[in-house]
Amino acid sequence: MEGKVESLWEEVRELTLGTTVDRLRSPPTPLQFLRDFVSQNKPCIISNAISHWPALSLWSTPSYLATALSSSLVSLHLTPDGQADALVPHPSQSSLCFVSAHVQPTLFPQALDLIRRPPSHLVAYLQQQNDCFRTEYSELESDCDAHIPWASEALGCLPEAVNLWIGNHLSQTSFHKDHYENLYAVVSGEKHFLLLPPTDVHRMYIKEYPAARYSYSQENGEFRLEVEEPERYVPWSSVDPCPARASLKQESLKFPLYFNGPKPFEVTVKAGEVLYLPSMWFHHVRQSPGDGGCTIAVNYCKDEMIFFVALA
Repeated sequence: MEGKVESLWEEVRELTLGTTVDRLRSPPTPLQFLRDFVSQNKPCIISNAISHWPALSLWSTPSYLATALSSSLVSLHLTPDGQADALVPHPSQSSLCFVSAHVQPTLFPQALDLIRRPPSHLVAYLQQQNDCFRTEYSELESDCDAHIPWASEALGCLPEAVNLWIGNHLSQTSFHKDHYENLYAVVSGEKHFLLLPPTDVHRMYIKEYPAARYSYSQENGEFRLEVEEPERYVPWSSVDPCPARASLKQESLKFPLYFNGPKPFEVTVKAGEVLYLPSMWFHHVRQSPGDGGCTIAVNYCKDEMIFFVALA
């Protein structure tokens, strides 16, 4: 009976979403984008949508970024292993907690150097989400569009907040969902996504975990994990989709609905391509840096809708 349910489940998903993520050779019209993807809650990859951006050539050159932002103080996120907004062992219990990164104000050239040449004891990531692109990185605003016109027209809104992310190959984003629309445009390097539709929420084994944060000491270069006080709980997916080979069997037994069900959509978004990621889709993200040795992301948001433009 279980096998029949799984087979039916996979057939329904194939009928509604297909077996692969659609690729468009050029930007859609607003009507096509709204009709074929937004209204159907279907992701797609669009080529040739950002070919006119100066950022495509400029941002892959570290010296350009370091010069343009030479005096900018930015919010640098630090972790020991590149796992922020992720599950780690609780510091005092035999369980897990949800950990956020240590945030340290840093001059941009120093932050960029830590990202491009990571020391052995930490992973640096620029991932602040408080309209930082228009405050901490305003010198770069003219290098990319303020919004993506065909998407803005389809969704009926312009961005209210714009954020910039810069990281390297050591940073990963664990499985999660966002309550807004995303457009993810890669400028250099590649972004590797695992995608699952909102209907697969039961496969994510979402539980509430105590919130914690890393504290970093510059004096001795050590991290300390501190549970938040007063206690706060965060709902998060328990599934690690890429466990070590030695623990794959154990993870499969713990999370059979994930590992034995339909496989996630796997997509690689290459330089110059844009991924439309609908709201509430679960996504896990890895990245391969370009020649500049780092990944870069910009997200544009409006109320409950966000255009997520990633420049990797």
